[in-house]
Amino acid sequence: MSTDFQQARVSLGARLRELRTEGGLTGRELADRLEWGQSKVSKLENGKQTPTVADLKAWAEGTGSPEVSGELVGRLRGLETQYRSWRRQLAGGYRAVQEAHWAQAQKTHSRRSFDPALIPGLFQTADYARAVLTRYSAIHTAPRDIEAAVQARMGRQDILTDQSRTFHFLIWEGALRARPCSPPVLSAQLDRIVGRLGSGNVRVGIVPFEADMNVPAGVGFSVHDDNLVITETWHAEMWLDDPEDVALHVRAWEALERNALYGAEAHRMLMRARQSLSPRE
Repeated sequence: MSTDFQQARVSLGARLRELRTEGGLTGRELADRLEWGQSKVSKLENGKQTPTVADLKAWAEGTGSPEVSGELVGRLRGLETQYRSWRRQLAGGYRAVQEAHWAQAQKTHSRRSFDPALIPGLFQTADYARAVLTRYSAIHTAPRDIEAAVQARMGRQDILTDQSRTFHFLIWEGALRARPCSPPVLSAQLDRIVGRLGSGNVRVGIVPFEADMNVPAGVGFSVHDDNLVITETWHAEMWLDDPEDVALHVRAWEALERNALYGAEAHRMLMRARQSLSPRE
C-alpha cells in the first residue's frame, strides 16, 4: 500500500475520532447508533479500513455534525484520486476504467510512458487487448465486460492522430516477447508497432535487454504534461500529482530513454522478436 495513501487514511481516521469525541460518544455508543460492529468504528478511526461515502455521511449524522459530511467526502475523494484500488475501479466493469483513461487522455497534450511488460494500450490490436483483459479478469472479481472494454480501448487510439499532441513511448524488449496471447496475435501486434515507428507526433523507442541500464526497468508508468503520473500495481492504480513524485518519474523516464533504440535499430529489434514466433505460428 502507498505510504502517502496510508498517511492520508490515518489522517481521515483521526478526524473521525475527533468528531466522535466532540459528540460525547464512545466507540461502542457510536457503533450501536449506526448499527455497525464496534470493530468497524475502530478500523475507520485507526486508518485500517477505507470508508465509503455512505459511511462518512452516516458518521457525520451519528456524531451530530451533519454539516461536516461534505468535508469528509472531500477528504475521501482526494484520497481516492491518488490511490485507486482495482477492486473499487472494476466494480463498474472494465469499460469504466477505459473511459476514465480516455477522459485523462483528452486533457493531456504531452505524454511520455514506459511499458516493461505489455504493449502500450494506445498501440494494442483488438485481439491483443482482448487477450490481456481476459487474463487480468481471471484474478479480479469484476464484471467481465471484456468486449465493451476492448471497443473503448480501440476508440481511444484515435487520439494518436491529433497532431496538436505529442507521444513518446519507451517499450522494454521483454514486452515484445512476452506472450499474454497466442503467437499469431502477438505477431500482428508487433506489425502494428512497426507501422508507428515513423509517425511524426508519435515517437517509439525500444529498450533492449542488453542495454547497460542507467536505472532498473522497474514498473510501468506514464507522465502527463509533467504534472501527473499514472502507475499501477497488482491491486491498485496510482494517480500522482505531487511535484516531487512527478519529478522522480521524469528522472526515471529520462534515464531509461538514454538506453532506447529508435528508427532502423528499433525496427530490427521488432523483426527479431517477430521472427522468434515463426516456429510456433
